[in-house]
Amino acid sequence: MAGAAAAGGQGWSSRTAFILAAVGAAVGLGNIWRFPTLAGENGGGAFVLVYIAFVVLLGLPLVLSEILLGRAGGEDAIGSVENVAVKSNRSRNWRGLGALQITSGFLILSFYSVVAGWVINYVFISGGDFFGSLFAGDPFSVAFSGESQDAITGRMGELFADPGRLILLHALFMAATIGIVASGVHDGIEKAATWLMPAFFVLLVIVTIYGAFKGNFEDALAFLFTPDFSKLTPTVLNEALGQALFSLSLAAGGLLTYGAYVGKDVNLAPTAGMIALADTTVAILAGLMIFPIVFAVGLDPAGGPALIFQTLPVAFNAMPGGALVGFVFFILIFFAALTSSISLLEGPTAWVIDRFGWTRKKSAFIVGLVAFLIGVACALGYNVWSDIRPLGFWGIFAEADILDTLDGFTGKIMLPLGALLVAVFVGWKADRRLVESESGLSGGMFAFWRFLVAWAAPVAVSLVLLFGLIPGLLGD
Repeated sequence: MAGAAAAGGQGWSSRTAFILAAVGAAVGLGNIWRFPTLAGENGGGAFVLVYIAFVVLLGLPLVLSEILLGRAGGEDAIGSVENVAVKSNRSRNWRGLGALQITSGFLILSFYSVVAGWVINYVFISGGDFFGSLFAGDPFSVAFSGESQDAITGRMGELFADPGRLILLHALFMAATIGIVASGVHDGIEKAATWLMPAFFVLLVIVTIYGAFKGNFEDALAFLFTPDFSKLTPTVLNEALGQALFSLSLAAGGLLTYGAYVGKDVNLAPTAGMIALADTTVAILAGLMIFPIVFAVGLDPAGGPALIFQTLPVAFNAMPGGALVGFVFFILIFFAALTSSISLLEGPTAWVIDRFGWTRKKSAFIVGLVAFLIGVACALGYNVWSDIRPLGFWGIFAEADILDTLDGFTGKIMLPLGALLVAVFVGWKADRRLVESESGLSGGMFAFWRFLVAWAAPVAVSLVLLFGLIPGLLGD
């Protein structure tokens, strides 16, 4: 498969390679961490049902929109949008859409790497725990044997209080991301996706099967798939819509950039469908992996962000084989985080290559280094700079530390705005014939897809943007 000429002229070697890389971009901490958290906090089945509907009706059309923009433009995110605008006799200023996307991805990478460092910390802890039990002749022991529940949950606070360890773990993860992106599309991104994604799915299935046999699978199924429509408040609807849009890695520059490496022989419509299906499947499996374990030991499914790093370690401590399963669990989260971070770094790296003509290695290193330095500030925000509130004057960010401010600003403002602009540009501004030829759709299917992009998506994403900026507007 001949790829586009973006970022040094490299393209995907096959359709399968592109799908694995794009699925890797979409599948990340949002699927393993945020989806189960939101499902737990918002009543389970009703949230899941609405989430799936939003993925099909809104997320999938926007995934296809971003990929076709990249392929039609054939350059980095900014250059691709500008090229499509010129071909459509529109203002070159639409390149700001691409600039917004890669800026969003860059900022997300800076704090995403810090969070991924937490995952590495638990890989080390759980790995030491498992191998210690293995050498002691008891490979199927519980996790954190002999530790109290308070000691297990307290490990997170100990990590946050240690700036040196936070920064070191952040550096390790960023170095891995830079190394892969610097190696190129073929030898770096594609090889990483080809190895990491199959390994990720195998580990995900293993832990899910463990949960089915050792956990309370029946209650988990009921929780996830028995909708209680009384739970469908405006807040829940908005959370489900936001998760559907952003778990697919929309508006972060990755899909748009990856689309530029796709050959013209690939039909984008079914390819986009496979990406959305895989991403949604992972989210559902993540729920089926986590909730049987949580229910088996009587813990709270609405545990919030602490679910992964505090609630589940306690659960592994209470279940046979927990040391091994905990180790496998944190490895699979690491794989998911790494494949997503690669796409976040590739967007700005491709732009630097195209804009300044630097080598890929130099571009990836410099972009990654700047993102790392911003991430250092995020890590210090948990300890020595814990009193700093960067946007304390703004009500919705008044109590947010450095990392939470970046997370909130990108998630509540930049990503929804980027998705909104994609919908407007593809649905209303881009040349219809160009869009149709690139999409792989025709006739009634194209008309329906274009309706979703031009009408449904702008309204829905505008609501996410509006409700994200005005807390209290929704009410329960």
